[in-house]
Amino acid sequence: MSSSQVGQGSSVTWTLQQNKAFERALAVYDKDAPDRWSNVARAIGGNKTAEDVKQHYEVLLHDIKFIESGGVPFPNYTTRNGGRGRTNNK
Repeated sequence: MSSSQVGQGSSVTWTLQQNKAFERALAVYDKDAPDRWSNVARAIGGNKTAEDVKQHYEVLLHDIKFIESGGVPFPNYTTRNGGRGRTNNK
């Protein structure tokens, strides 16, 4: 499930602006902040509840763990000179 599908009713969709506000609010209200999820929801505005925000965060944590465990392959970028992958020019 992607993070844009978290929540119920009208809170299901997360816009790019809401996701950016979510990220900024997480930087302001860390894990030790009182009423963290209510404050983050208020910072996002709109129809997001504290529960919506908490669920969105849980999906984010899941996604991060999946990426860090190697569940998402590293992209094979083409360099400007036509080569493939990354080079180490030290």
